[in-house]
Amino acid sequence: MAKKDKDHARLEELTDRLNELNDAYYQKDAPLVSDAEYDLLLRELEALEAKHPTWRRGDSPTQRVGSPVLSAFEKVAHRVPMLSILNSMNEAEMQAFHERAVKELGKTKIDYLAELKFDGLSVNLTYEDGLLVTGATRGDGTIGENITPNVRTIRNVPLRLKGKNLPKIVEIRGEIVLPVKAFQELNKDQEESGEKVFANPRNAAAGSARQLDSSITAGRDLKMFAYATGAWEGAKRPGRQSELLDQLFSWGFEAHGFHRVCEGPEEVQKFYEDIAARRDGLDFDIDGVVVKIDRLDWSEELGYVSRSPRGMTAYKFPPRQQVTQINDIQVQVGRTGVLTPVAILEPVNVHGVVVGRAALHNQEEIDRKEILIGDWVLVQRAGDVIPEVVSVIKERRTGKERRFLLPDICPSCGFKTVKVEGEVAIRCPNEECPAQNLEGLEHFVGKGRMNIIGLGPRILEQLVEVGLVRHPSDLYSLHESDLLKLEGFKEKSAQKLLNALEKSKQPKASAFLNALGIRHVGERLASSLAHKYPNIPDLFNVAEESLLNIEDVGGVVAKSVAEYFSREKNQREISKLLSLGITPQGAKKTSADLAGKVFVVTGTLTGMSRPQVSEWIEARGGKVGSSVSKKTDYLVAGEEAGSKLDKARELSIPVITLEELLAMAEG
Repeated sequence: MAKKDKDHARLEELTDRLNELNDAYYQKDAPLVSDAEYDLLLRELEALEAKHPTWRRGDSPTQRVGSPVLSAFEKVAHRVPMLSILNSMNEAEMQAFHERAVKELGKTKIDYLAELKFDGLSVNLTYEDGLLVTGATRGDGTIGENITPNVRTIRNVPLRLKGKNLPKIVEIRGEIVLPVKAFQELNKDQEESGEKVFANPRNAAAGSARQLDSSITAGRDLKMFAYATGAWEGAKRPGRQSELLDQLFSWGFEAHGFHRVCEGPEEVQKFYEDIAARRDGLDFDIDGVVVKIDRLDWSEELGYVSRSPRGMTAYKFPPRQQVTQINDIQVQVGRTGVLTPVAILEPVNVHGVVVGRAALHNQEEIDRKEILIGDWVLVQRAGDVIPEVVSVIKERRTGKERRFLLPDICPSCGFKTVKVEGEVAIRCPNEECPAQNLEGLEHFVGKGRMNIIGLGPRILEQLVEVGLVRHPSDLYSLHESDLLKLEGFKEKSAQKLLNALEKSKQPKASAFLNALGIRHVGERLASSLAHKYPNIPDLFNVAEESLLNIEDVGGVVAKSVAEYFSREKNQREISKLLSLGITPQGAKKTSADLAGKVFVVTGTLTGMSRPQVSEWIEARGGKVGSSVSKKTDYLVAGEEAGSKLDKARELSIPVITLEELLAMAEG
């Protein structure tokens, strides 16, 4: 085959492959390759198109940003297109970017704004007269998905801009991210519920923000960081990128504190190295530094190339990935009975951490990635914490690799496994399964739940093995003589653990509910339930319909909670815990009028700060919400109440002053 024909065939292959990868990334939130692999393929395609421009296809990924919007969302056009940024993969390419800018602008010195390159979901927020009217995804760069209800649930997104120099209309560009800790909790809940787990915080943020049910989004602790503007009408726009960023912070967007004006590429490099060194300490994912010519007029003078502005570049970090071999695949049984396959790897150092195991999540994930025992694979630490298998290196297969299938018998108890319709998980249905009991005990005693200090997995495993503990209530019947039978225990250590158990007997009601391990109920939902039902036995006969009146509780959660508390086995265990001295601490109610009521506090209040007012409400049995909804009972409004006041009036929700709130308790 002639070289020209080979080039054309390769161009066609790359176009099809990259479109497939874009679809998996943007539409399904399930990336098929690493960012580094994608960038290499895209660069190869760009080079071929530059060499043969007439071959460029109309659907070439070099001509668009992302993929078409999902039909389930309303389409919304951006006033100014959202473009992507060209990458600089190393210091030499960053230097080349600078030299091109110097040459084309005819300048000897250029200042740059260097800031974090957040790894999340790009969004465009439109404000009119300072009020948030639309939140949309990037989509294809011209038309995105309308996710306004979901954006409104993100707590650090201003629903109304504050301060000066507010344009009549302005588009705010930013990134929705999921903090690493929240990502870990979400994936844990997803896996235990038999639902899809997310590959990394970026995909979890995208999946959370693109929910048709905004209550699901509200239950996930998303954040949004603003970094640019699109359309700008009716006010003077700052002349520099750094001034623009300060303007965004002054309007109420969260300032992350990681940006710097750099005099030339040398200072950019110092900033890049500083951020790379501090990367592990951040609570959100970044994959590089964005470098922008600080003067907006100079940046605009450089114009655009293909799909990207020439006045900025994404200076990417090297990928945190390594190649290793899967020696075996083992099965773990979680506290809800989910069977999770785990890859046993040839130990490999991934950015300073020796990785020997990686969760494969479920059979569908194994089949989708075509993983075999014996495969050589690319591994990375998802969210720079959790090891995951990114992809298989099929070229290294020898024919000796073996397919893996999850067993139809539970490896812990021997019960036949089941697959529930609508779930990807395979479960052990045996509620007395030893592995489930052990995982449930570890959950019960953990931090943020019963918080029993010193009672870790190794001790729990011993207690279960010798038959001293099967259920959480058994822990509170332990005696010193029981503990002295265990390996490593002496009188002092035994008494220390007994003291920790005694100290744990007065948990917050929300922590106790969280400790029970109810499907779909994490810390936030447990808090909502505890405010409504501080007396836990009141939940034994609760109806789904009653639960739906609680803020943040949707149909799936209501069904799960009602089913859990209706079961006699669970009622017996909770009653036994209470009889052994566990006393969940609900809010002390000094006014029946506040019990179960949902308040939202807004504006400037005289005599008390908003946090103080919130604490005052909660101490009297009330619940404080972050946004006005149909479930809100009262809006406590001070001066400059803003959009929450408008929303309350729209929904006919009573608006009261601080004095009227205080009088409710006195009455």
